[in-house]
Amino acid sequence: MTRLHQKSAFPFAKLKAVALTTLLALFQTAALANPSSISPNTDGSNVNEMGMAINDTDTSDSSNIDVDTEANAPEPLNNPQPLLTSLEDNKEVNSITETEKSVITIEPEEEEAGAQPQPAPNVDLSEVAPIPQPIPTTEDNSASFDTDAVTTSVEGTETTAPTSIQSEPVVTQQPKPEPPVTTTAEITYDQFVILGAEVLPGTSTRLAWSPNVAITGLALPTPVLVINGAQDGPTLCLSAAVHGDELNGIEIVRRVMYNIDPSRLHGKVIGVPIVNLQGFQRGSRYLPDRRDLNRFFPGDKNGSLASRIAASFFTEVISHCDMLVDLHTGSAGRTNMPQIRADMSNEAVRMLTEGFDKMVVVHSPGNPGMLRSAANAVGITSVTMEVGESLRVQEDSIKAGVTGVYSLMEKQGMFARRFVWGSPSPVYYKSYWLRTETGGILFSRADLGDTVYAGQVLGHVTDPITNETTQIIAPVKGRIIGMAVNQVVMPGFAAYHIGEIATEDTIVDPETTIDSPMHLGESNNNSAIDTEENFIINN
Repeated sequence: MTRLHQKSAFPFAKLKAVALTTLLALFQTAALANPSSISPNTDGSNVNEMGMAINDTDTSDSSNIDVDTEANAPEPLNNPQPLLTSLEDNKEVNSITETEKSVITIEPEEEEAGAQPQPAPNVDLSEVAPIPQPIPTTEDNSASFDTDAVTTSVEGTETTAPTSIQSEPVVTQQPKPEPPVTTTAEITYDQFVILGAEVLPGTSTRLAWSPNVAITGLALPTPVLVINGAQDGPTLCLSAAVHGDELNGIEIVRRVMYNIDPSRLHGKVIGVPIVNLQGFQRGSRYLPDRRDLNRFFPGDKNGSLASRIAASFFTEVISHCDMLVDLHTGSAGRTNMPQIRADMSNEAVRMLTEGFDKMVVVHSPGNPGMLRSAANAVGITSVTMEVGESLRVQEDSIKAGVTGVYSLMEKQGMFARRFVWGSPSPVYYKSYWLRTETGGILFSRADLGDTVYAGQVLGHVTDPITNETTQIIAPVKGRIIGMAVNQVVMPGFAAYHIGEIATEDTIVDPETTIDSPMHLGESNNNSAIDTEENFIINN
């Protein structure tokens, strides 16, 4: 019985719900069919007997409707939007006074300034830090050779809120509050921007240069160390490892840069320890395309791989320099006594060489495509520093190079250290490479830096098969400023670089030296000598 009662009760409940729904529908239909049954509500809206607001279907009197009322009229019942119950309340929402409008503000967004430089972080270069990343720029970061001071005027600003806005609240942009300053105050400083970053006075930082010529996923930026001194002065650039296997220069740049206090520096120092990063990673002198980077300056941004790298480096880094010291070593199994190679016919270059303490100077105009030649051509006073041999780290050569750079900086009034100047070193206006005429194994009797005399035996070459030995004899008096290490040599191999003391009046014509190398004779052992400039193409 209980089960039957439960089943019979269910239809009655369902019928009751259907009946109530039907009655509600009938009431609504009756109200719509008989407009007289609608009574006005006190707030101006029409309400039927069910207490539901409906639209007035009579639009014949629509011309008398107030604008605000028409704009905010309730939506039809089938619209899910909520209805306003009071037109007066709606009018209050739209009646914000002008004073209230100016209070509703938002902070302005930072305007994108394109290539505007960002201040570089001030870091201690001697501390370990992650690899810097290049700063994306849309404009060329090359510097003009005349640096002008940037003057910034700070004045009070005044803004005016809008006075006529339609029925919505006004949202105005107000400038960010500036620190309290005296109006029309001027801040004048030498703005130094390099590689997309502004390096402030009295700071040091690590930046990154990338020529964008590698496969994107394998590209690594080249670190660029920058020190902007607290006092004004010239800009000195130090570049190393233009040839990727020349290690001594890398360590010279590191030691110099990591021991300069920006607060005591007059001017700026830019150091690039490894220019040819691709060659350095492979332990190679050359670029991946087997080209010598030091034959392509100032480069061409639309040229070969080497030309593109040269153009990028020259434009983005070297163009900021007033002075340049390009650090190199001997090549292909040769070593060089610490020396400066410079075009002594250039007065600015000659004066620069006077700043290198205890370091000999070799007159060398340089060949087209060399970094120092390209830099000198655009007014950047440049020399090459040669120290030691490739693929080796030689402490004596490194110390000599560091001392030479510091003495130059002191001479230029950039950075003072406890320093005792030595005796002036000679300038070799003539230099000759002594080449072998036979092949075999080279054994030297003379050492780097030795003073030699005409007729002196410098070494000999022995043929390991025939046991024939040929002596190498100095044809002139001079000093060994470069030489080959003991190794297997072939005929024509440059074995000894001899510097001859001469006056400035005896400088050999560069065109004659490069294009028509002079063979000054042969020794009794058939070993020949030629000018340094003929061989420098291989350095």
